[in-house]
Amino acid sequence: VFHGRILAQRLVGQETRFEVEVKAAYRQRSPLVSREYLWVPNTCGCPPLREGGEYVLMARRHVNHEHTLNRILLQDGGYARPWTPREARLVREAARHC
Repeated sequence: VFHGRILAQRLVGQETRFEVEVKAAYRQRSPLVSREYLWVPNTCGCPPLREGGEYVLMARRHVNHEHTLNRILLQDGGYARPWTPREARLVREAARHC
């Protein structure tokens, strides 16, 4: 779970790749760097992400069996909400209880 700002987006096959500035990480199993690519299937029912927008995103790291692909994936049904101070407070509280 992290707070990020969308810097750019690019359609790649059946997915959209978003370049994201990571503003804050709330809960993570693998480290994030200041800029990451977030991959979203074009069939995802997620709210549309727009360039310049800030969001709270719950995504997972996807590594294939050959370990040649390592990326952050926002799956269908994943959490993507516009960032607000209230949203950030709720995420921080939930992360403390986990």
